[in-house]
Amino acid sequence: MVTKSAEEKAKYSAESIKVLEGLEGVRHRPAMYIGSTGKPGLHHLVYEVVDNAVDEAMAGFCDVIYVTINKNGSVTVVDNGRGIPVDPHPIYKKPALEIVVTKLHAGGKFEKGSYKVSGGLHGVGISVVAALSKLMKVRVKRGSKIYQQEYKIGKPQADVKVVGSCDKDDTGTEVTFFPDEKIFSTTQFDFSTLQVRLREVAFLNKGVKIILEEEDSKKKETFHYEGGLIEFIKWVNKSKEAIHKPVYYIKEQAGVVVECSVQYNSGYQENVLSFVNTINTVEGGTHVAGFRTALTRAINDYGLKNKMMKENLSGDDVREGLTAIISTKVPEPQFEGQTKTKLGNSEIKGIVDSTTMAALTEFFEENPAVAKAIVNKALETQRARNAAKKAKELVRRKSAFGFAGLPGKLADCSRSKAEETELYLVEGDSAGGSAKQARNKEFQAILPLKGKILNVEKANPVKVFSNEEISNLITAVGTGISDQFNVENLRYSKVIIMTDADVDGAHIRTLLLTFFFRFMPKLIENGNLYIAVSPLYRIRKRGDHYVYSDDELKDVIKQMGGNVDVQRFKGLGEMNPEQLWETTMKPSTRLLKKVTIEDAAIADEVFSKLMGEDVEERRKFIAERAHEAQIDI
Repeated sequence: MVTKSAEEKAKYSAESIKVLEGLEGVRHRPAMYIGSTGKPGLHHLVYEVVDNAVDEAMAGFCDVIYVTINKNGSVTVVDNGRGIPVDPHPIYKKPALEIVVTKLHAGGKFEKGSYKVSGGLHGVGISVVAALSKLMKVRVKRGSKIYQQEYKIGKPQADVKVVGSCDKDDTGTEVTFFPDEKIFSTTQFDFSTLQVRLREVAFLNKGVKIILEEEDSKKKETFHYEGGLIEFIKWVNKSKEAIHKPVYYIKEQAGVVVECSVQYNSGYQENVLSFVNTINTVEGGTHVAGFRTALTRAINDYGLKNKMMKENLSGDDVREGLTAIISTKVPEPQFEGQTKTKLGNSEIKGIVDSTTMAALTEFFEENPAVAKAIVNKALETQRARNAAKKAKELVRRKSAFGFAGLPGKLADCSRSKAEETELYLVEGDSAGGSAKQARNKEFQAILPLKGKILNVEKANPVKVFSNEEISNLITAVGTGISDQFNVENLRYSKVIIMTDADVDGAHIRTLLLTFFFRFMPKLIENGNLYIAVSPLYRIRKRGDHYVYSDDELKDVIKQMGGNVDVQRFKGLGEMNPEQLWETTMKPSTRLLKKVTIEDAAIADEVFSKLMGEDVEERRKFIAERAHEAQIDI
């Protein structure tokens, strides 16, 4: 323990305590409020403003929301709700609009009569947007008048003033904001990122129309779904083979509304999307736990009662091939963190459990054909799981007894601490041989894979776990898979996919990404999976120069004045070990791409389309994006 001097101790006084007035705290620690200052945090600003409009929709006062990415770098959100109040606040003696925008924890969310349920729980949404914007303008239509106020980094530039008139029935709020480049690493809004979230919001609020537009590119999309969750689950499952019509129910208990849609498909993956007051709870929470418990119990009760089985099915058995969308409306939700990714209310588990159990029991009795299809699917899973269990045990035993099961395959490194080591996954013995010679044996391990690994999207678990290449891969990584995944057992801090820069290499990379997404998604979420970027060309003129794209090749040749010797690398095996080390494996000079999951529903859809059974969907997906591809002939 370090002992501080009396002089140093004396320095810690009242003067040492910094008080962040108003919205200064938001600018000082923005990630506390919006998750990050990168691309996700930037788009979170839009979601916070949209959430306020959605709260008006959930309260029954709004049915159209416009979101526009303006060519000047700002975003405008317009709704036809009641409009933020502009009358003087009884305590602060300033217009309510100014209080809502400039003070944290101010808003209608705290007064129980204003909103029955609300996504913007903390009352910090629009004030955080104001604090992190170099300029924000709010216009309110209310009482036949149009009011306006402007703010710079959360500070009003003038009093709220009347700037026009409108019809008495024409009400709503318009918010335009310019994110502050001093806060964010990027201020470029992405149409497709907003598209994902706004589509979800429209599905979750049937009847509400959301119009997204990008002024500069002329992109425009309207989201409007009268079918709500039933349309949502059909959309999620559109590239899968559903085995029955969607199960849908909506129930209310103790002021909590539980709305859910369930549909099984012929695949092997579970996909549960959960929402609280339209907020996507990507980490789940008590509502998901309650749903899963009730689903297992309802299926077991039906199967045993109708003598379809003699023993209970496990939770894993009933969740294979499941797609479920759970949307709960909770008057006073308790989220873990301002970015609201996990619900914490303990009482919600029991409410969702009891309402789901009642709804599913009733549905199964009224729809025996659907109930039997679901039970039979689970029974098939149970039989396959029992067979796969033996293969899993083999994988676990290999991990426990070291790497006797990988003779001559894994070239391990000498360091043992995970945070200091990395594992390269390479295709074939040729690239594996080059990589083994090129690597730093102290911290870099090499695992060569035989050709193209199994496509796990189309294979049943028995086939997956008995596959030698996948077994070797699971053993080398060390974490286990699916529900047995434990990041503390990770043997390497970086797992790096290193394949050739050609069509076959891209296919192998996609197969590996499919495996990791389906069986080790937490490895991706934890930031441990990477893709190595190898050079496409070597240019020889006054030494060797390596370039990674055709555009870069043109630029470098131009800079060198032409007349150069260009070599095209078709595969890693063509490089000698020194070249491979300098360009692709040396930490100080290599390029690595970190693999991330921005939206689980979209990722699930893409993997299902590209790697699943539906050939027509895959053909359509590729055709739509063919213009984006770089074809290597």
